[in-house]
Amino acid sequence: MVEGAEEINVRFTDKREFKAKVIGADRRTDIAVIKIEATALPAVKFGDPTKLKVGEWVVAIGSPFGFENTVTAGIVSAKGRSLPQENFVPFIQTDVAINPGNSGGPLFNMRGEVVGINSQIYSRTGGFMGLSFAIPIDVALDIQKQLREKGRVSRGRIGVVIQEVTRDLATSFGLDRPRGALVNSVEPGSPASKAGIEATDIILSFDSKPVESSSDLPRIVGSTRPGSQSALEVWRKGQTRKLSITVAELQEDRVAASTTPGRSKPQAEVPANRLGIVVGELSAEQRKGLGVAGGLVVTDVRPDSKADVRKGDVLLTMVHKGQHTELKTVEQFNKLLAGLDKNSVITLQVRRGESTAFVTISGLTDKG
Repeated sequence: MVEGAEEINVRFTDKREFKAKVIGADRRTDIAVIKIEATALPAVKFGDPTKLKVGEWVVAIGSPFGFENTVTAGIVSAKGRSLPQENFVPFIQTDVAINPGNSGGPLFNMRGEVVGINSQIYSRTGGFMGLSFAIPIDVALDIQKQLREKGRVSRGRIGVVIQEVTRDLATSFGLDRPRGALVNSVEPGSPASKAGIEATDIILSFDSKPVESSSDLPRIVGSTRPGSQSALEVWRKGQTRKLSITVAELQEDRVAASTTPGRSKPQAEVPANRLGIVVGELSAEQRKGLGVAGGLVVTDVRPDSKADVRKGDVLLTMVHKGQHTELKTVEQFNKLLAGLDKNSVITLQVRRGESTAFVTISGLTDKG
């Protein structure tokens, strides 16, 4: 750990010690590059993490709880894992015994090649519980190259908020199977906006790389150099479309100020519909405050409702079998619901505060 350190010492197995200088550090991937003045240093060979197979044996070396040069072994449990707040690293998951003091140590394959850097564990006790995560060495080498050349790491961004495509969502959008990243919202003026990406699009591939899970997209976009022109494929209203986008640079984390539009009494309230909710039409003032052209506000939710919505949510769009319908009036919405089969699967685009999400609902009440 180099953050906040006043002095960094590097110790070798032959008892030599050197003071190190920090060349650069990247908080997002937890990687730092340090330099020492020395000769005749031992070196390791680097392997290819993409060739690792689940079930393959791997070995870690570290100093758990201060016990230096400890070797532990296990297998690769999974690849390409995303962890909370760590969506730029496709972690290698192993069941190698890793404990405090192992972080920063190498992960070797059976050919003696370094394939990863042990980074963190999942634990409820603070000790090893069978879940260890390592940064793939190719990711680490790319970070060190940028830190050495520029002193910082550049990452791409396109300006979208996304969510996972579930089986029910795929059915609603008419997609063959659950895949891709569903776009909840597009930042105004962002590369995505300029490229023509729309909320309700499902991004299927980016820069010729398939997006099987929503967690794939941040990694792919993040590893794309800012300023690059990239091709992407989206699923929109029952068909695929190809778009071109110029990737921007991800800036340092910042907190955006937000305002909450004032609430007024919803208009045109009606009895609960086939979703078990009561909706009303937005006033002109509410639409202006929310920055939407239409939408219906949820004013009540029955206890037996299957809809995962709350009072105050704004319903913007309904998707059924790939057909997208913007919701404008209570009468229109209830008419759409009345024409559906009891076992229909629909998806609603829901605005809640400053965020937007897609909610899937399976099954409706009998027609009244």
